[in-house]
Amino acid sequence: MPRLFDRNMFIMLLAIMIGVIIITFFVADIVNRSTLDELQNVHEVEIKDIQSKNENFTSSFIKSTVILDQAREDRAFGSYHFDLAFLWYQSALLEKNSSNFELYKIRGIDNCTNAMPKYQNAHDNFDQAKTYFNDTKSYTTFSKYLEVLDIYVDLTGSGSRLMLLRYNASNYLKILTENLILDVENNTVVYMENVTDILELFNETLILIEEETEIYEEHKEEIDEYEFFDEIR
Repeated sequence: MPRLFDRNMFIMLLAIMIGVIIITFFVADIVNRSTLDELQNVHEVEIKDIQSKNENFTSSFIKSTVILDQAREDRAFGSYHFDLAFLWYQSALLEKNSSNFELYKIRGIDNCTNAMPKYQNAHDNFDQAKTYFNDTKSYTTFSKYLEVLDIYVDLTGSGSRLMLLRYNASNYLKILTENLILDVENNTVVYMENVTDILELFNETLILIEEETEIYEEHKEEIDEYEFFDEIR
């Protein structure tokens, strides 16, 4: 009888242990599945966040560069008209024939008039591109991207200042050209009014344009020569 009892107890204890093991296994499996599901959900959210940032980064950067290209295009047209205006102005200063003088004067004024809105548009676009490049930085943590975006911000800031200087120079040149007259008696070109202050402002602005152009070109070279990846040595 004691042996039968011991045997039954052993079988019962064994069954209980097996049951406990099975239940523990199922509980652990449920916990693991729950943890995996939670990790997967977190992972999916992280992936979506990364994808969203990548898409926003790409979209914002493309938008910035498109506006930058528009600014450069307007700058090119503005500079084309300004250079012509300056050429006609210089030609008028040396002209002795009244008909040619008036023609050069009209052409100079017209080209200044055409240059100014182009420079204004370029200034506005450089400013807008700078804002977008700054916004683009919020969509990345990659140091190389942040560094090159900072250079783009500096480039567009310089471009904006340069266009304002160009606009002012065009305005000064227009005033100077409008005041030119041909003194037939003395066979010389003079100004109708005292434009000494305007002439000084014009010459000072040309110097500032040269200085700012150097800064702008330096930023361009920085971008062209920027290395996204370190060299393997």
